[in-house]
Amino acid sequence: MNNIKDHGNLNQKKVLLRLDLNVPLKNDVIIDQTRINKILPIIKFLLDKNSRIIVISHVGRPKGKINKNLSLKPICEILEKKINKKIKIINDNIFNLKKENLLKDPNHQIVFLENIRFYEEEEKNDTTFAKHLAGLADLFVNDAFSCSHRAHASVCKITEFLPSFAGLQLETEINALKKVTTEIKKPITCIIGGSKISSKIGIIKNLIPKFDNIIIVGAMANNIINYKGNKIGKSIREENCEMIINEIFKTSKNYSCKITYPEDVLVGKNMDDKSKVKEINNIKDDDLILDIGPKTINKIKDIIENSETVLWNGPAGYFENPNFANGSYKIAKAIIKKNKNKSIFSVVGGGDTIALINKIDAFKDFNFVSTAGGAFLEYLEGKELPGIKALK
Repeated sequence: MNNIKDHGNLNQKKVLLRLDLNVPLKNDVIIDQTRINKILPIIKFLLDKNSRIIVISHVGRPKGKINKNLSLKPICEILEKKINKKIKIINDNIFNLKKENLLKDPNHQIVFLENIRFYEEEEKNDTTFAKHLAGLADLFVNDAFSCSHRAHASVCKITEFLPSFAGLQLETEINALKKVTTEIKKPITCIIGGSKISSKIGIIKNLIPKFDNIIIVGAMANNIINYKGNKIGKSIREENCEMIINEIFKTSKNYSCKITYPEDVLVGKNMDDKSKVKEINNIKDDDLILDIGPKTINKIKDIIENSETVLWNGPAGYFENPNFANGSYKIAKAIIKKNKNKSIFSVVGGGDTIALINKIDAFKDFNFVSTAGGAFLEYLEGKELPGIKALK
């Protein structure tokens, strides 16, 4: 896989740059700028090399139809301020665009094509569409690791028609994930949250042979608490996952990987309630489990203290209500403390986890923060991502 930084001469080259700028938008206002900040290095690198940049990205799921609420315009406006350069957004139909007409104005070094998912051909990985896109530039750079689990035209098919390179962020992301999958410093711990155990079973099963500890928190843990014979009241749980949980515990015994789950929790009667500490054998029918309790926090802190590598995906509770954010914050602080004395390598991933660490302004306190959700998890599961495979 060739990286763009190893390319000889990029002067005046038209570069088709695939980015992931799928940021959360509310009434045209960007709620979280993490993904925009992550693409600044590749933009600055290409500008310094005097390249001419044509950005391809998407927002949301417009399903092949134009949706003005999912325009890239607010993202362009924010990026303009960050790089102090004028960015033109091209609203014309992509099929009518020609290479010679793009970036004709010498004052324009960067243009954006409008949301690529306004075209149904994108998600169909359409050959004609990819070939037309490729005809707009001299080379292609994929710096969207978080889209690379999708076999889409501007991620995969396009590489068949243009010299193609990995971007700076994409390579950094893969290198960080390699350190928790193939270049491991043990003991290694995985803290995994979220609501669905079935969507993460592949990851857990793939990590058990490699990891020393797997800590299951969040709504996923409710299934295990219930499986172990405890009531979980009206808490979120997934139906028919007993076999999956049985398999996790059975596999973990074969590989001496310790599975940790809550032994005490914080409950409320509803999501907006105050918190109350309860042992897991004392949950009432109208209780809602919304965080981990103090005993569980101390157990997790001890495991982190004795780890050399930690991977964290998914908060420990309903952190949107401060009364149920303590578990997640204490996990974050335990990792940060070890990071500060350089005695741990930490990788954090997933949208909710990022929202959480942004809340405590701790983004820079981890070795690597991945903005990728699905791609991050599929990579950990051991799958070859279509976008990465295409670059090879």
